[in-house]
Amino acid sequence: MRKIAVIGTGYVGLVTGTCLASLGHEVTCVDIDEKRIASLQDGHCPLHEPGLSPLMQSNILDKRLHFTTVLQEAVQRAEAIFIAVGTPENEDGSADLSYVKNAAENLSLYMNDGTLVILKSTVPPGTNQAVHSWMQAISGRTFHVVSNPEFLREGSALHDFFYGDRIVIGHSDAEAGQMLVEIYSKMKTPILQTDPLSAEMIKYASNAFLATKISFINEISSLTEKVGADIEQVAQGMGMDRRIGEQFLRAGIGFGGSCFPKDTKALIEVAKEAGHPFRLLSAVIDVNDRQKNLLIEKALNRYGCLKGKRVAVLGLAFKPNTDDIRESPALSLIKRLQELEADPIGYDPVVKSIPLCPVSDSIHEVLTGADFAMICTDWPSISDLPLDVYENTMKEPVLFDGRNCYPQEAFQGRNIEYHSIGRRSYKGLE
Repeated sequence: MRKIAVIGTGYVGLVTGTCLASLGHEVTCVDIDEKRIASLQDGHCPLHEPGLSPLMQSNILDKRLHFTTVLQEAVQRAEAIFIAVGTPENEDGSADLSYVKNAAENLSLYMNDGTLVILKSTVPPGTNQAVHSWMQAISGRTFHVVSNPEFLREGSALHDFFYGDRIVIGHSDAEAGQMLVEIYSKMKTPILQTDPLSAEMIKYASNAFLATKISFINEISSLTEKVGADIEQVAQGMGMDRRIGEQFLRAGIGFGGSCFPKDTKALIEVAKEAGHPFRLLSAVIDVNDRQKNLLIEKALNRYGCLKGKRVAVLGLAFKPNTDDIRESPALSLIKRLQELEADPIGYDPVVKSIPLCPVSDSIHEVLTGADFAMICTDWPSISDLPLDVYENTMKEPVLFDGRNCYPQEAFQGRNIEYHSIGRRSYKGLE
């Protein structure tokens, strides 16, 4: 068992701290937000992440998981310190490392000799060395900085932590790397040890590749729709090729969240600074930006003018099983609807409010009297909704499905007009 401090109680920090405590370590999570820490100390989980709240509460009861605002107290007790603070996007798309630098410099004031500092935050190549330099300028103690990028998907973070595809440890000192290997020793996940620069690049490259795969299938979906093919069948055939694989081949209205958009843009900036214009990733971002507007284009083609139309926007989170609305395609869509003088109202089973439009947790209320509906997130409460509900509640049953929730054959014989992504439209009974 190790005594561990985790700096930051956001998504990555709280999941990491809770899961490390579950491995038997004594973990103290630190944050400057007093209200957040007080709430966490009372066992209240601020994140909508399946399974996290009960796991956090059980570790608190077992006295393996603690929360504090006092950095000195946590750092002086720790043998290993995880930096898990945010790296938001600068105006130019690069990663803002100010929170990482602040955390590194502050913990340098209190850490013990031989402390292992682990970079869990998503950072551009070269940050490991920068953190070491920032800390060395302040601390006279011996320490090592190891890169350990996270690969957590919102909505399945606990599974990804305990049963992930790999643990990446980037180090320049074998002894420091071994200490982190021992921290994860109860897990059966394969461990890849690399140099720090390669570990940092693995995280960015992985997210950028998955974003590229999504934009690729979305471009193919636009083409299949024009030539009269079916993107669901095309994707199925592609995914059967083991070299390609079936994951991330679902056509839709683009990716969002806190990782793919930010990390892809950050890698473009890293490449630019290195003198390598990354044209492919620039195209990935362009495709995704266009894709977010696709349902609006379909609605304009259908109606010509959207002024005064009551629009039911179904799903506000960027994906199911999370309350995260960062870079959500739904928000872009709602903003555009308002610019076109439509009247959007949102539904989401978890997101309770947004600053853009009214939100209800009743899908029936949102659909009642709607001129048309747009599906942005494939929550089960949306994708499993009986088609009768659209027919019986809407002013006119017209559905624009941005996630291809329904098989087209389900609309045969129904008085619903259905438009989806990369497939032929169904015009309803005529």
